[in-house]
Amino acid sequence: MKSVLFICTHNSARSQMAEGLVNSLYSKVLRANSAGIKPTQVNPLAIRAMAEMDIDISSQRSKNLNEFEGHRFDYVVMVCSDAAEICPFFPGGIEQIHHGFDDPASTKGTDEEKLRAFRKSRNDINKWIIDDLVLQGV
Repeated sequence: MKSVLFICTHNSARSQMAEGLVNSLYSKVLRANSAGIKPTQVNPLAIRAMAEMDIDISSQRSKNLNEFEGHRFDYVVMVCSDAAEICPFFPGGIEQIHHGFDDPASTKGTDEEKLRAFRKSRNDINKWIIDDLVLQGV
């Protein structure tokens, strides 16, 4: 089984959703963790968007990247441009991948418009995981 670490600035939305998607839908081929450069807390709208797919990430927590020092991962995926600029290399990653996704937490508007942004990010991340990790023979 291959391991993947998803990195984002706050470890609150995109990286958390990626971790939840992998561990819930693709756990036969991948094991995922996530971390942030400046972790905060898991965004409630990320939890809600994932719950719509019957994936519960409510018990996940934001983790600092330093928690994974000394760990080895097959893939280290930076899911936002800030993380790529601040932390372009994680020494425990065999393969470093940068694939930025729009930050749903930066969306302005009504609660429904914000939730729509989280759904889009969730779906975009899921499609990328399928296309670039799962179907590539991980």
